[in-house]
Amino acid sequence: MFKRALTALTVAMTLGLALTAQAQTFPTKPVRIITPFPVGSGPEGVARLVADKLSKSWGQPVTVENRPGGNGFIAIDAFKRGATDGTDLIQLDNVHLTAYPHLFKKLPYNAAADFDLLLPLFKTFFFFTAATDSKYKNVADIVADAKANPGKLNYGSWSVGNPVHLGSALFETVTNTEMQHVIYKETSQLYTGVATGELAFAMGTSATAGPLYRAGKIKFLAIAAPKRLPAYKDVPTVAEAGGPKDFEVSGWTAIAAPKGLPKPVADKINADIAKALAEPDVREKFITFGYEAFTPTREQFNAYIQAESAKQAAVIVKAKAALD
Repeated sequence: MFKRALTALTVAMTLGLALTAQAQTFPTKPVRIITPFPVGSGPEGVARLVADKLSKSWGQPVTVENRPGGNGFIAIDAFKRGATDGTDLIQLDNVHLTAYPHLFKKLPYNAAADFDLLLPLFKTFFFFTAATDSKYKNVADIVADAKANPGKLNYGSWSVGNPVHLGSALFETVTNTEMQHVIYKETSQLYTGVATGELAFAMGTSATAGPLYRAGKIKFLAIAAPKRLPAYKDVPTVAEAGGPKDFEVSGWTAIAAPKGLPKPVADKINADIAKALAEPDVREKFITFGYEAFTPTREQFNAYIQAESAKQAAVIVKAKAALD
């Protein structure tokens, strides 16, 4: 029995040393980051910043491959058919992990079985946007109007189940109001609808609604965040604007590796991406995008996802939202 135990220990130590050596030399070939976001979008821009940093530190090309459309399922399918050694990674949106499992009757992926979540890249918060000449001066005005005209106010988003839709549905719940959800094909059309007054309001980030805000076509009434953003110090929080306290609507993206990737390799990818995100020029870009650093440990991140998933599930049930 002693010999058997010694042999098992020797095998385990040899395997551990082999995996550590594999991690130290990773990667030995080009790496691909698959993203569901289109070229030029804020999240995709962050992926490219990280890819550039990794290319330099790893001495291997790290490319970003855009696979937009289909609720992100096109990108996920490409990832599932890709390499399993860590040279194919994927950028996931928060809805893929916290909302879609409750929204779709059948998903083409299993978050627990298909992904080894490494770390989030950033967090972004959503503004309440309205036309520049809108009668709304703050969030309290929206709530008062919605209560006075049940079911008549409208807000917009680009689909069912995205952060803007679910954040607006949550807003209805916490303010005990009822409004209409209008769906636009593209984000550009959505915020143009806000600018022209077709919509009473819509939630949007600095990346999506920022261009029309900077052009003076729409205004930011409040930010659904715990505190004001450094790049938008004049925009109050929802609570400061007369809305519900502690009202937060955020979006984030994360990098995931294939499930079953050896821990030393996963840990190396995680550490090297975290180092890239901490670079001063990346942090400066975050301010430009209206993003914030989001740096929980892997254990904290998993707990956060579980809490967000439970919250989204409750909102989806309340909104009676469902997709095939």
